[in-house]
Amino acid sequence: MKGALFSLLGGLCITLQGIFNARMSDTIGGWHTTSMVHLVAFAISLSIYMKVRDGRGKSFGRVPFIYLTGGTFGVIVVFSELTAIHQIGPAAAIAVLLVAQIGTAFIIESRGWFGEKRIPITPRQAAGLTMMVAGVILFQL
Repeated sequence: MKGALFSLLGGLCITLQGIFNARMSDTIGGWHTTSMVHLVAFAISLSIYMKVRDGRGKSFGRVPFIYLTGGTFGVIVVFSELTAIHQIGPAAAIAVLLVAQIGTAFIIESRGWFGEKRIPITPRQAAGLTMMVAGVILFQL
């Protein structure tokens, strides 16, 4: 249940973040917005970390380098999302984003990439993903 609540919160925040970032980029531009978003997020994350200290900072050396580059995806996400919102609107941009996100997760799980448990694809899952793609296409018409 807790995982579902965090997923719900994340989904709400992704949508709001995209809209807020698109509006900010109207004034200061896309790359300035992306930089500001990540600077503010870093400051907030660092402040929370300094208070909570729930991690083991000395363990960074044991993390494979590829996983340390994960924040790079955040830069791409923010810039792509605010650009998509400008081009096709918030609802359509988020719909496409969610289908891309679920499709990518589906492929990663089905192949067991990045240390994820391999979960075989069922016909029901394939049908569900196909229906989601069809729904986004219908939504765009």
